[in-house]
Amino acid sequence: MGVLLLERAYAKVNLTLDVLHRRPDGYHEVDMVMQSIDLSDLVWLERHPEDRIVLESNATYVPTDDRNLAVQAAKLFLRRTEISAGVHINLEKNIPVAAGLAGGSSDAAATLRGMNRLFGTGLSLDELAEMGAEIGSDVPFCVYGGTAIARGRGEQLTRVEHRCHMYVLLIHPRVFVSTADIYKGLRPGDFTVRPTSERMVAALVDDDVDVIPALVSNRLQPVTFGIYPEVLQLSEKVEAVTRHPVHMSGSGPTLFLLAPTIQQANRMYNALRGIMRDVYFSQFVGNVSSLTSLQPKSE
Repeated sequence: MGVLLLERAYAKVNLTLDVLHRRPDGYHEVDMVMQSIDLSDLVWLERHPEDRIVLESNATYVPTDDRNLAVQAAKLFLRRTEISAGVHINLEKNIPVAAGLAGGSSDAAATLRGMNRLFGTGLSLDELAEMGAEIGSDVPFCVYGGTAIARGRGEQLTRVEHRCHMYVLLIHPRVFVSTADIYKGLRPGDFTVRPTSERMVAALVDDDVDVIPALVSNRLQPVTFGIYPEVLQLSEKVEAVTRHPVHMSGSGPTLFLLAPTIQQANRMYNALRGIMRDVYFSQFVGNVSSLTSLQPKSE
């Protein structure tokens, strides 16, 4: 009997995002704190009888060819490990696409972790993260999950251990945001001299839930709001309804709020669901690499 191997691909939010300068290679130097949340895609893996990679998804808008980062991850893994085999990937999408939540990167990371288990190659998370850096800047973080300070293009990680737990309300505008356009929209005055990551990490470690929402910052947020005024208008609407600070993850357009208690989170969720559709109830999660399962294949 075959087995289906399940890996959860967890979304992330940026608790801080500072852009320091434009690099000679055309990328931007960033300094940010990323946090995994329990909104996740499901990545099911099993061996394919032929030496090829097949990806299927419940989401018709998701590419199933080489444009998909999970397919890229599978190909890279087989090439690096010199394994001649095939794999079938079934991707159940729950994370909004192009939302600033690293859904595609997390799918790739989950594929790397899952194939490592599926083929018994015994690679370390560090080795998988190094492999993932070739696919995208957020993939290394998604391999580990939890909390980390990310520097460079986002691939240089300092992992952070803490016991702080917060609930996260996500609001996804149905707006396509071009990350490239957001970074192109940055001006020298938008660059940060003193990154805020260390203060955020200190608050997380101290479990200072009253201070953390005030420390959340994102230097891309005003740029996104300027280019996409509908996201700004939604942010103002959410803040008026909840009377809580509204933040943006990555280059957007997803907005989020933090709540220290489930009671407060439920109140905000119910208020938001009364006026909009795409609202997600989530919470912080720690190291995601151990949250896996192995299940018998259904005949």
